[in-house]
Amino acid sequence: MIRLLGLQPTYMPNELLEFEYRVSNVDQNSISAVEASVVWLTEGKGTEDLGVHSFQRLTGNSLSATDWSIPQKIQVPLPDSPLSYEGRLLKISWCVRIRFYLNDGTELVAQQPFYLGTITREV
Repeated sequence: MIRLLGLQPTYMPNELLEFEYRVSNVDQNSISAVEASVVWLTEGKGTEDLGVHSFQRLTGNSLSATDWSIPQKIQVPLPDSPLSYEGRLLKISWCVRIRFYLNDGTELVAQQPFYLGTITREV
């Protein structure tokens, strides 16, 4: 579960993005790594791109010392660009992505989208 702590899913450049995440119904001893990232993605004609703005990975002692049933809070200052955009040929979107890697090779992934800047839509 990911929860943005802002009142709306829209953030302005250089604003602080605050979010929390947790996992339930998973044995803590079965988690081998956790990744928390803030990324932007492009979709459209041609190649799709992914840019990583912020990335944290927990393994080993940091991982075992964490109670994953309690929400983990993260703060990330957002960049100036690229701003969110929804056009006919190109779309730029942002999201918080959490990935839990389990010892059996399974991955649990959750994403929470948000907008960076005033959303621009092509008419």
